[in-house]
Amino acid sequence: MGVVQIIAVIAILVLLVKPVGTYLYHVFSNEANGTDRIFGGVERGIYRLVGLRSREGMSWKKYAVSFLATNLVLVAFGYLILRLQGALPVNPNGAGGMEETLSFNTVISFITNTNLQHYSGESGLTYLSQMAVITMMMFTSAASGFSVAVAFVRGITGRPNLGNFFEDFVKAHVRVFLPLALVVTLILVALQVPQTLKPTLQVTTLEGTTQQIAIGPVASLESIKHLGTNGGGFFGANAAHPFENPSPLTNVIEILSMWMLPAALPYMYGRFANNRRQGWGIFAAMMTLFIVLLSLNFYAESQGNPAINAMGIDASQGSMEGKEVRFGIPQSSLFTTVTTAATTGSVNNMHDTQTPLGSITPLALMMLNNVFGGKGVGLINMLMYAILAVFLCGLMVGRTPEFLGRKIEAREMKLIAIAILVHPFIILAPTALSFLTDLGQGSITNPGYHGLSQVLYEFTSAAANNGSGFEGLADNTPFWNITTGLVMLLGRYVSIIAMLAVAGSLLRKQPVPETIGTFRTDNGLFTGILIGTVLIIGALTFLPVIVLGPVAEYLTLG
Repeated sequence: MGVVQIIAVIAILVLLVKPVGTYLYHVFSNEANGTDRIFGGVERGIYRLVGLRSREGMSWKKYAVSFLATNLVLVAFGYLILRLQGALPVNPNGAGGMEETLSFNTVISFITNTNLQHYSGESGLTYLSQMAVITMMMFTSAASGFSVAVAFVRGITGRPNLGNFFEDFVKAHVRVFLPLALVVTLILVALQVPQTLKPTLQVTTLEGTTQQIAIGPVASLESIKHLGTNGGGFFGANAAHPFENPSPLTNVIEILSMWMLPAALPYMYGRFANNRRQGWGIFAAMMTLFIVLLSLNFYAESQGNPAINAMGIDASQGSMEGKEVRFGIPQSSLFTTVTTAATTGSVNNMHDTQTPLGSITPLALMMLNNVFGGKGVGLINMLMYAILAVFLCGLMVGRTPEFLGRKIEAREMKLIAIAILVHPFIILAPTALSFLTDLGQGSITNPGYHGLSQVLYEFTSAAANNGSGFEGLADNTPFWNITTGLVMLLGRYVSIIAMLAVAGSLLRKQPVPETIGTFRTDNGLFTGILIGTVLIIGALTFLPVIVLGPVAEYLTLG
């Protein structure tokens, strides 16, 4: 029965890929289409309001500067709100201002689409902060990532230019995230997710004592949290909380919300490249990696904890520690795999309590740069690996490699090398640093191999802009706030700028005619080579630390 549930959700996702991908192509192709009649008037009003008179295409440098400047303004605004929230309105529960390093970590976390939370949302933030900072950045960070992904696709597919960042930014809001978020919010409200500005409820329990029950504008945050692959929870328990995710039906809606747009981007790319087979090939590579790691997690959690099994306790229900009974292992495993494959970070079960082998799945997906990725990140990363695969194949046959009719040369490979190498560096170096300092070791709550996994997961999640965590780590300290904040910045912006530079470089090149010797990138062979490239690079980089953490813990328990 559990496998049937998983297959059904995957089948729905696959059916959504083509229509959603087609819609995204029409939104960002800058060609006249039916969506202009619906949204064009609103967008023109916004352009006049912000003074955007000309929307000509940008160079990659101008596009990158526009992206960074917009993010910087939003960071400054968000930081001020968090520091001053105690003196601002819409604070019915009397929350105070947020501490300096925690404010830094929080604004960096949400502007980078990471949404790593070193605070508990229901007690650490006011309603104004939840809406004006957290929800606002969930929209803007997702729209920023989407815009960069579309610009990158335009560059490598030979469009006249990368487009205009501000036009793409507005379109992503008006035509994608706002309408979808409105629909999902209304559905969640209908399914009993709270949406209110009333203060915390005080109720009398059956024992006669009083209890405080936090409520608030939950449904609106929950919708963009998943659609934007953000992941920050209104409550500390995130999507395991019954107010955020009350039933198996809402669980499926939230899974599809965070998975639908990233999964549709390869098809959109295929439309831009005028080669839909290649788009499906990229999607097939993503889905193959996803299913392999989903199977590992589902199998491991279904087998139960080896230490508990050795006591003779019935393990027929699998390892239910840290999981909600209303979801069970199938929907918990699927949620875990989707949230780390799509760099969302939302959790409906505690990853810290998963079995050692089961915890390899979320770690591996983030180490492999999120497979499906968030708003555009996964597509950019997979195309980066595709260009690398073409380059390696070209070297093996002694031919200058080409991708989509343009030669791949030293400049592009240097930039791709930067994007690939920075990811393991900002994971492994801070992990090692944490074990060399009392500031880092003092927050580790589990000794031995699991303690290593806690620290490794924290920095992997930050570097991959995911935001989920092994919650046993006591991470709300200046050391962890500052180090993870820096890792999130590097994880977001270094690779984005490098890949925009690749797109700009390829855009300037003259197309090369296809010949009989051209290496095809739209067949099953290339899909297999792409999967192999991703796995080989991931294994060479991260396998030793995976052995020291989850694998060693599993062998010890066994």
